[in-house]
Amino acid sequence: MMKSISLLRFFLGVSGVFIIGLFLSFNLKNKEDLHDTFIKNELLKTYKVFSEMDAIAEMYQEGEVTYEDLKRSVSKSRLQYKRIEFYLAYHYPEYVKKHINGAPLMRLEFENTASILEPEGLQVLDELVYSEEILDNSHTIYGLTKRLKSKYLTLYNRLYDDPIQNESIIDVMRLQLVRIYTLGLTGFDTPGSLNAMEEAKVSLESMKSFFKSMYISKQSEVSYKTCIKLFSTSITFLNDNTNFESFDRLQFLKQYLDPLYKELKYYQAKHSDKNLEHISGWNRESASIFDANFLNPYSYTELTQSEDSKALKNLGEKLFYDTRISSENNMSCASCHQPEKGFADGLPKSMSNIQGETVLRNSPTLLNAVYADRYFYDLRAFSLEQQAEHVIFNPSEFNTAYSSILEKLKTKDHGYQKEFETIFGKKGIMRQNLSKALASYVLSLSSFNSEFDRYVRGEIEDISEEVKQGFNLFMGKANCATCHFAPTFSGLVPPFYNENESEILGVLKEENEPVKGVDTDRGRIVNGIYKEEGWIYEKSFKTTTVRNTLYTAPFFHNGAYSSLEEVVEFYNLGGGAGLGLEVVNQTLPSAPLLLTEQEKENLVLFMKALSDNPALKQ
Repeated sequence: MMKSISLLRFFLGVSGVFIIGLFLSFNLKNKEDLHDTFIKNELLKTYKVFSEMDAIAEMYQEGEVTYEDLKRSVSKSRLQYKRIEFYLAYHYPEYVKKHINGAPLMRLEFENTASILEPEGLQVLDELVYSEEILDNSHTIYGLTKRLKSKYLTLYNRLYDDPIQNESIIDVMRLQLVRIYTLGLTGFDTPGSLNAMEEAKVSLESMKSFFKSMYISKQSEVSYKTCIKLFSTSITFLNDNTNFESFDRLQFLKQYLDPLYKELKYYQAKHSDKNLEHISGWNRESASIFDANFLNPYSYTELTQSEDSKALKNLGEKLFYDTRISSENNMSCASCHQPEKGFADGLPKSMSNIQGETVLRNSPTLLNAVYADRYFYDLRAFSLEQQAEHVIFNPSEFNTAYSSILEKLKTKDHGYQKEFETIFGKKGIMRQNLSKALASYVLSLSSFNSEFDRYVRGEIEDISEEVKQGFNLFMGKANCATCHFAPTFSGLVPPFYNENESEILGVLKEENEPVKGVDTDRGRIVNGIYKEEGWIYEKSFKTTTVRNTLYTAPFFHNGAYSSLEEVVEFYNLGGGAGLGLEVVNQTLPSAPLLLTEQEKENLVLFMKALSDNPALKQ
């Protein structure tokens, strides 16, 4: 009898969804702003499927359906969401990240007081329903499905006042291709099921249908036919290659997804969406995900492109190497960022201006350093300009102040006065102009022309099979790309590339010495930013790039790891927790990767193939 009542409740619930759908559809038809039938239908289908999942989760909690029923329902919901993700995640990125499909990590929010919030949404559900603790989490799963349905309905209602804009639709789809490749096919988006190929296929099928509905009048054009063919062949490749570990991500990128990314640009509106420019560093003029100009460096600095120039960059370079801007005239920026060492310094921890002492942490490379929204290992600075300020005021580094530096620069023997006035006019030497000059030089330290980049772009014919396999491992089985996102291979999160991740890895005090324990550096929790003083940031550090690791050893914030081989082995064993140490809230999975010796070697060869130090080409 109980089961019959539950089934009745389920069918009534689904019927209710259809009634709500009809009601919403009727209202939408009377909204001239929401003109696109395709979008409206997919939005309604998504609400229907979320509601079905909620009903099944309740029945699972009461023991009336099986685990397989629940798993199928969650999978169906994820697949349906993927049909509309390109639209929702573009127009409502923060809301979607928090409530619909964000990473399964706790987050810190600050309103009146700081609160640590549990994750919610489809990624969390994917991880839970495929975990060994599924039976113990039935109540949690039901709470998550109910909240997801509620949050989605709120989002749906907001669409009345924020309709889709035709002029941005190609940007929307091109960014979805980036999302599919960097978050979908890497397994970031499906931490439990690894159902990456199926979800990518569904997303491409949906965009293909939408593209056809948008450009039906252009069906005779060559470019239209090319786009449709690329959509179709991409879908076929995904359909024929479903194994997560063996999937050839490099072939898929070069033959299918990157050509589609390039071809869609033909239909792109002349002017970009101004909202996109405010929230993203993505450069819509790029023709490849691995273009040297895939990201716009001026999106990450206070310096604007109109202010920048070769003369300003040259001035910044001169200042970068001038030891006289430190208090004791014994340190320059290049003291810790040496060109021949990939703009790092080769030391575990950089030398202090105090004889015999070091600073707190390792010196990271400045190559591609501009591509970040937060700086330093503890993310305490919010711009390149702020980063310079921390070095200038730090007693262990320059130990000075802007006023002292400016006075030095104004003396005749330094010869800066004329250069500043040539660039800035009568304002000449002042704090803001000094910052702009340094930012211009650091911004110029771009490194996206490695052997691997040039191969992906078709500029060189081939690379070694070991490097190709290393890339596929990096993007798949080895889980590297779920934290080191392509194409920066850092913690700058795609597809908007506007937020830096930090991770808790359980890095040891000394490599291969777990008996000596985890490094005691507290990391982000003590970065001086009041809003980030939450325990979830204890020993959390910025995810830095793996580009140019050929030049930048030793590795990690404490420089404890002398080689890439040791770094790969540390990850292979599951970080500090995988080594049996107590690491609170380790964000790196502690399960071993079980990589073979050849696989580890290929990973290292791939990362070395990402090296491209422009200073060595001069």
